[in-house]
Amino acid sequence: MAEELAGLVVRSARALTFCDVYVLDDEERALEWSGPAVPLGEGDVGWVAAHGRARAHTDGRGVAVPVRSGNTTIAVVDVRSAGPCPDDDVALVTALAELFAPVLCSCRRLRAAREREHAAERFAERAVEAQEAERSRLSREIHDGIAQRLASLGFHLSAAERALPEHHPEGLAQIMVARKLCELAAAETRAAIGGLRPPVLDDLGLSAALATLAREAGDGPGPSGVIDVSVTVEGELEEELPDHVQTALYRIAQEAVGNSLRHASATCVDLLLEHATDRVLLKVTDDGTGFSVRDVFAQGARAERTRRTDSYGLRGMRERAELLGGRVTVTSRPGVGTTVEAVIPVPGAARRTR
Repeated sequence: MAEELAGLVVRSARALTFCDVYVLDDEERALEWSGPAVPLGEGDVGWVAAHGRARAHTDGRGVAVPVRSGNTTIAVVDVRSAGPCPDDDVALVTALAELFAPVLCSCRRLRAAREREHAAERFAERAVEAQEAERSRLSREIHDGIAQRLASLGFHLSAAERALPEHHPEGLAQIMVARKLCELAAAETRAAIGGLRPPVLDDLGLSAALATLAREAGDGPGPSGVIDVSVTVEGELEEELPDHVQTALYRIAQEAVGNSLRHASATCVDLLLEHATDRVLLKVTDDGTGFSVRDVFAQGARAERTRRTDSYGLRGMRERAELLGGRVTVTSRPGVGTTVEAVIPVPGAARRTR
């Protein structure tokens, strides 16, 4: 914008041949332009910025004029001419400098807003990365610790079964029970490891991870037999979603599907992933028993006192979405099923459309 304004000055004046617009940086220590930054107070331009008054160049062929917003100098318009600078051109530059003030203030506010947007995106990315790093650490510790000990326990139980005389049926029966419990614990441990950090999300992306989630959820028995879990993907993004956004959407889907299976007695769960230019929509709908959203969140507000945790999953989904500037909406009522809808903005989409 400063370059555009500089060109406007030259086109508008009669004898001016050159113009630069210097803009005060955010720290108010230097003036930025197309060349090296000019420290505040240095040279004619720096002096004008520091004192807030116009100053003619010593050769008489130009002048530096402050652009002021209230009592603060936010920029300096520096003009040059081939000969002595005419008074009417100086008056024109002074008038234009007054007009430039609100324009440059708006640009500074826009730049600050963009920097805050960048900072928020970086914070969200780091927060999700920290969460996933902790999940990965836990996954490794479970794999290298509990899982290995359960495997060793299974070997010892098999050895004990072989060593126990056949005339001890009660002992053999107890070992068989222990082996089944060990196998069940090992299966649950493997499921926990996969849930903590699904490799398919890293290897193949969000769509494939959701398909795997649906397939694994559908393998389990529902209240009326096998649960039907389907995934639909609509639209395409110009660029692949950042890893932290894919991870957040997967976690929301994982929690929503898990709630449908554990609490809703659902027989059918539909996942919809819809890509748009500026946002991604994830919708999880089930045909389960439904619930009163108001009552569940009211219980969650009293969770610390009543030790109820029913709403922790719903709150977690909302917090994940809000961390990325999005939102989660839960729609449900007893007897009609539940819909969880997450809308996440695509990072940088707003900047690309400006």
